[in-house]
Amino acid sequence: MTGKSESKSESRVRTGAYASPVGAALLIAACLGVEVAQAQAIMRTPTISVPTRTPTISPSIASRVGPTVSARAVSVDRGPRTIATIPHTTTSRLRPTAVQPYARYSPNLYPACTAPYRDAAGECLAQPNAGGGDPGKPVKKSAGKGRGNVTPVVAANLRSFANEFVAEIDGTMSPGDADALARRHGLTRISSESFPLIGATFGLFRITDGRPYETVRREFATDGSVRSVQPNFRYVLQDQKSTPPSEGDPAQYALTKLRLPQAHTLAHGANVTVAVIDSGIDTRHPELANSIADNFDALGSAEGPHVHGTGIAGAIVAHDRLMGSAPEARIIAIRAFGGTNGGAESSSYIILRSLNYAAEHGAQIVNMSFAGPKDAVIERAIAATAARGLVLIAAAGNAGAKSPPLYPAANPNVIAVSATDQKDRLFTASNRGNYIAVAAPGVDIFLPAPDGKYQMTSGTSFSAAYVSGVAALLLERNYALKPEALRMTLAKTARDLGSPGRDELFGDGQADAFAAVMAVPADSATPVAAASGTTKREDAAKRRDELNSRAIEQPSLSSADDKPTVSQADRPATR
Repeated sequence: MTGKSESKSESRVRTGAYASPVGAALLIAACLGVEVAQAQAIMRTPTISVPTRTPTISPSIASRVGPTVSARAVSVDRGPRTIATIPHTTTSRLRPTAVQPYARYSPNLYPACTAPYRDAAGECLAQPNAGGGDPGKPVKKSAGKGRGNVTPVVAANLRSFANEFVAEIDGTMSPGDADALARRHGLTRISSESFPLIGATFGLFRITDGRPYETVRREFATDGSVRSVQPNFRYVLQDQKSTPPSEGDPAQYALTKLRLPQAHTLAHGANVTVAVIDSGIDTRHPELANSIADNFDALGSAEGPHVHGTGIAGAIVAHDRLMGSAPEARIIAIRAFGGTNGGAESSSYIILRSLNYAAEHGAQIVNMSFAGPKDAVIERAIAATAARGLVLIAAAGNAGAKSPPLYPAANPNVIAVSATDQKDRLFTASNRGNYIAVAAPGVDIFLPAPDGKYQMTSGTSFSAAYVSGVAALLLERNYALKPEALRMTLAKTARDLGSPGRDELFGDGQADAFAAVMAVPADSATPVAAASGTTKREDAAKRRDELNSRAIEQPSLSSADDKPTVSQADRPATR
């Protein structure tokens, strides 16, 4: 609506207000407006020159992605837009590559409503029940707002996948039995499998006959073969909406902010495995050469590499023209996000499958640069993953100052990371809250992109990835470092930002890789440097056995005589 039409509309409402009490109510309603801010990211072709550091990897570990896999460039818009053509440019430091637009995404603002439309728990008001709901049931209204049901109905499906259940079922049931269970309740079994991580069998079921979601859920939950039932929640990657690419300053300021060059004189993340649960990764990108130890497609899709997953992997292990935070770490590339429309989203069932794979295949760190609602199944899987001694790191979220806590970052077993810019200011879209552990650069970050290209992008996704790399440096330094001791090391060595002490914007401050590595006593049993002619990457199973045997005796870095200067009152209760 134009300013002129707004003026006319307001004038009419005010005129009516003098004529009757009803008009007065309309005037109040017209004065209430909601402004939605959408952060933007840009992709540029970098021109920096960083000395190459090529990690080595055991020849016996082969990628599961065929060499013929190619990326698909897509563009998704919610309305007609014109993308300007950017002239092809090259520099003497960079091989000539054409600059092309990358996938465009809708903002990852969850829940899909602004603050005035949320209740105390952060739920959207005036919404039909997620997942279909009962059409005959009245929706929840915003008390005292006078707005009624004004939130678009399309937002109802952003919380979960319509008409789908994730159900824990009897572990003795065969696929045929599970199909029979579904038929008894008029459902279709999409998939079911055993998850050793949490010692349970889960199935994904769908309503196909149009019955109300809540009615079917209640009926299904009463079956003796069903242990629990919940929606198949939706998760979204935590980058920001892209803008047309442009040329710009290619400096990787994050390296200086995190003091990574100094940290790399002591550790590079060798022999440490990071599971990246994300979208597809371009395993053939020069920045990721010899760094992908394993691939798992939890979606079972045929999609090519994706800009988000490739960037996350690059923030951790880039080692060609760019430099990641742990250039010699190895990556388990787990594809959990995808979509035919060019976006990338995932679900409870797929995230569960991904966490199970990471825990069962030797990951020591799990990077989760995505966000969604509090999810009982995923909370259970995260607790089990943490109990195995894995370090869990997640993006705080890009929903802004008024967002409720997002998960998995808000889980107390997870290190939540917010984003800062080049001037150490908080990223405008970054979530706040007492669950924030530390901050890291996440604005205008240069990263690899599919097809051997590069991107500049923003989001807490990339802040989390940098911290995952820093965690890898600490584990190389001392392989038996337990998750809580690692968390305390990051907190105690962080550079304080904002108001003195811990706060809800930066947590304990901006991560300092060099100070953190220096604070960890070197473990002589950890093969930091292999002998000449040998590989630095050792057998994962052998090293997991070492971790299990030594982790019990590993003392916490936190003791009564050596506590951080932050008062206990400043600590979040959940931590």
